[in-house]
Order: sequence, then structure tokens, then C-alpha cells
Amino acid sequence: METVDSIFETLLNSEKLIAYGGITLLLIVIFAETGLFFGFFLPGDYLLFTAGILCGTDVLDVSIYSLTILLIMAAILGDYTGYASGKYFGHKLFSRKDSLFFKKEYLLKTEAFFKRYGNVSLIIGRYFPIIRTFAPILAGSVNMDFKKFSLANISGGILWVVTLVPTGYYFGKNYPQVMDYLGYIILTFTALTSIPLIKALWSIIKTKRKKELL
Repeated sequence: METVDSIFETLLNSEKLIAYGGITLLLIVIFAETGLFFGFFLPGDYLLFTAGILCGTDVLDVSIYSLTILLIMAAILGDYTGYASGKYFGHKLFSRKDSLFFKKEYLLKTEAFFKRYGNVSLIIGRYFPIIRTFAPILAGSVNMDFKKFSLANISGGILWVVTLVPTGYYFGKNYPQVMDYLGYIILTFTALTSIPLIKALWSIIKTKRKKELL
């Protein structure tokens, strides 16, 4: 049991995860969070930011250019995998029972976000936990045009990685003491990424109430 707990602790702690598995585990986690439905709990945003910081402080022995390109590839391939799984198995998720690695409410939240923002949700959804995992799956399940999906996927993947990794690198290179405040940074990320989800859900609730009153 302690071994399982330690594994989850490592996966949820971006600094420990990178220190333990290096660039290989980093790429696997980014791919899994964007491509596999059970990867929703993984720390994507601050993992990218932390990777940039560690690269800037030379803890992660890889150039910023190689790191950025590899992470973009992992993010894009992850979404393509999510799209493919959604296309062939997505309809089954709506009838799937809740488990440790799946909650139907996550899919419903993503659906609400998808309805509110449309195809753009695949781009801006990269910055929001749960959404970035389930948005490509939902896109596949509703048979979204593959060319449109590819455009959103590639654009979103590049934008997501390029805004977070180089930013972390800049702080790591110029202000290495930022590592002492990583916990506060994670809390800030969590707070900011929760706002659009709340707005999207509130919009869906208001629409349903109006329909019920008619």
C-alpha cells in the first residue's frame, strides 16, 4: 500500500516526477494526460512550468529547444490518441460507471465547456485540468472533422507548451529561488483554471432552468 501511495505522490508532485524519471517520464506523463482518459489527475500545467525551471537551473540536462519540441510532440500525439479513442469508444464513456480513474461528471464538465466554446475549446482547453484530457475524446465521439481537429490540436499543443516551458525556463535561469515558491504557483494555476469551468457549468445550468420554466 505504501508503494502505491509513493507512486501517486511522485506522479502528483511535478518536481519529484521529473527528478525521478527525467525527460522520458515527463514525456510519458504529458502524453498520458492529453491522450488517455485516466490521465486527468496528472499535473500538466505546472509540470511543464517546472520542467522549464529545472531546465533553466540545469537540473534537467537537456536544451530548452529540445525540451520544448519534444513536449509539443507528446502533447499533439496525446490529443490524436484521445481523438481516436473517442471516435471508437467515446460513446461507451457516457454509460461507464464511476471508478477510481473515471468520473462521469468530468465528461459532463468537458461537454459543457465544449458546447460553450466550440472548436476553440481544444485550444484554450489545454490550460484546464480535466478539459485537456476529455476534450479530444469528446471531439472524436461527435465525429469532429479531422482537419479541423488537427488544426486545433497542433495550434493548442504548440501554444500550451510554448507559453509554459520557456516561461519556467526564464524564471529558472534568472530567478532560481522561484523553486521555493512552487507550491504557491501550483495553487495559483489551480485557482485560475477553475474559473472558466465554473462559468461554463453555470451557463449550462441557467440554460436548463430556462427550458424547464418554458
